[in-house]
Amino acid sequence: MENIKNAIIKSNIEILGYIKNSLKKNDFLYTNKIGFGGDKTLKIDAILEEIFIENLKDFGNIFSEECGYIDNQKDITFIIDPLDGSNNFFSNIPYFGTSVAVKKDDITIAGFVANLASKTVVYRILSEDIRYFCLESKKEFNKIENHSSKVAIFERGYKYPNICKILDDKNFKFRVLGATALSLANARDALFVLFIGDLRVFDIEAALFISGDLYIYKNENLIFITKYKDTFDYFKENINQF
Repeated sequence: MENIKNAIIKSNIEILGYIKNSLKKNDFLYTNKIGFGGDKTLKIDAILEEIFIENLKDFGNIFSEECGYIDNQKDITFIIDPLDGSNNFFSNIPYFGTSVAVKKDDITIAGFVANLASKTVVYRILSEDIRYFCLESKKEFNKIENHSSKVAIFERGYKYPNICKILDDKNFKFRVLGATALSLANARDALFVLFIGDLRVFDIEAALFISGDLYIYKNENLIFITKYKDTFDYFKENINQF
């Protein structure tokens, strides 16, 4: 697993280097392709995906948001979102990153989510604690956790004004940040994270594994994560409002 971890970290370091040193104006253009995940593919999506493929192909199969499934005849499969928060990246909003889940025999054994704007990776490997890695210094670091989070995150909230009103009426402060994997993976920093919409494996697989020690409610089109039991209990009691 150490070699796989290093390959995923290496991919994110190379991606950060590309964005910093090699990004071109044309990279923001859409190609004529629709990715496997159903969204239009930016050129940058394909470029970053190729970096992951090149570094991970010797370790496992690839299942990526853009190219779909690449069978490398391995028992490991990488589930990849090469650019989480594409619209943020396109608009120069500093909240975007990458997501990689590692599965073996249909069991998730690791998750890595990078915030490329803050140059950090949060990751967890099966049977290990959550860890943080700085892509700039190339070292792990200890993150100080805020134990009294006051602001929630409601990804895709702009599509559900009625639910926004319910949250506002209950005096919940919340933000719509625009990068699902980043928000779900870092749910311990928020009062809670709520996502409603299509639960695409590329968006959620790694993040849910990373946040697996928190309180999680999930159905066919909704995910709710919090580190607070009372907040979780309140949500479950009022789920019909959502």
